Amino acid sequence: MRLASARLVLLSTLLVTTTACTHLVTGSPTAGDAVTKGTVDPAFIQGTDGGPIDQLAATAITDVDSFWEETFPTTFGEPWQPLEGGIYSVDTSDPSAKPPPCTEKASDVEGNAFYCPSADAIAWDRAALLPVLKDRFGDAAVVIVLAHEMGHAVQNRMGITPEAERRDPARYPTILTEAMADCFAGSFIKWVNDGKSEHLDIGSDTLDSALGALITFRDPVGTSPDDQSAHGNAFDRVSAFQDGYQQGTKFCAAMTVQNRPFTQEAFTSADDRDRGGNLPFDEMLESITPDLNAYYKALVESAGGTWVQPGATATETEPDCSGDQGPVAFCPAEKSVEIEVKEDLPELHAEIGDYATGVLLASRYGLAAMSQVGVDVEGEAAATGALCLAGTYTREVFTRQQGFGLSPGDLDEAVRVLLTYDYAARDASGGSALDPGFKRVEVFRGGVLEGVESCGLG
Repeated sequence: MRLASARLVLLSTLLVTTTACTHLVTGSPTAGDAVTKGTVDPAFIQGTDGGPIDQLAATAITDVDSFWEETFPTTFGEPWQPLEGGIYSVDTSDPSAKPPPCTEKASDVEGNAFYCPSADAIAWDRAALLPVLKDRFGDAAVVIVLAHEMGHAVQNRMGITPEAERRDPARYPTILTEAMADCFAGSFIKWVNDGKSEHLDIGSDTLDSALGALITFRDPVGTSPDDQSAHGNAFDRVSAFQDGYQQGTKFCAAMTVQNRPFTQEAFTSADDRDRGGNLPFDEMLESITPDLNAYYKALVESAGGTWVQPGATATETEPDCSGDQGPVAFCPAEKSVEIEVKEDLPELHAEIGDYATGVLLASRYGLAAMSQVGVDVEGEAAATGALCLAGTYTREVFTRQQGFGLSPGDLDEAVRVLLTYDYAARDASGGSALDPGFKRVEVFRGGVLEGVESCGLG
């Protein structure tokens, strides 16, 4: 969060050679389970060692190809053309390994997976990328990365080539083409989730792993959306993936700079940059509490209610006034919000960032607002409404041009806390939490992008 400085752009006006798409950053979502029903022989992969990693990659590539063979004609009115230039697995730990197209030496692939448009080929690092993804996020992460790269092959067949991007960079900025590839990957995962894949089985319980991989590949905090190599922040990448999952390939193919909003921002002040966009825990609580009161007061009054400011009570133990809501709780009987300030919340704040704290607080104040307009604060609808309202508050602070507002990285912190914890999606009794994290992010995004109307309040 930042306390002051002018915001350069508003949400409503943000525009949503090789294609190297992996940039590992810190992050530790929980890895998912195995996703294969049966592996494919990787003999068709050039440079393969035939091992488990390439077996998983071969399985993913095979089923992604089947997906596009089925889907491409209905999306674009033409038959799917398989990759002409081949598939390459590169052991970057071996100095004698043969380099794939678009590279001069094997080490050029280190830490990367990419689509080479000039050769119509896909390559990956078998030694230092795919095993890392598998270990940290499970098999689904490997599948997502390769589905994303095949998405770039789809773009090439759409005419979105490096030459087209160079001729008209304003029409095809990198952040847009990356979002489109994430979107195509989401459409593929929905196809798998619907049971149409011959070799893969990725259920809703493994979608959190997919989102964890996208978070890993986000741009460093503070990267400008106009950066020539920008791929998007975690919120934008997850949004594109979820849009593909929900809307399908035709939606992805229709993405343009005119219809695609992006939230990624550069830092607007040296102070904010030096803090990494994060306020100290105590300062965050002092700043956000009155801001939440002011926001929800206006919201309740616009819905015809009368806002009674809930008391904000600090506690050194986890709140237990109304079931287990986590380190922040709305207490209906006391009409207060209890905030644990000694262990769990400060630790979460330090681990993820200040807006992890912000999202939890915004959701509990959302329950307070719901109670004051006569909406039930228990049950699944209440848990959903509170999380959605946290999204609407996030929309408000994001779009401010001055004063208390979001810093670059805050929306990514929101995605991480929602993916990892269900606190912000519990009702006032501590139950009815939304699962999985994929669903929690979806509801939160609805509030951020669509406003109060999507929450059933006001």
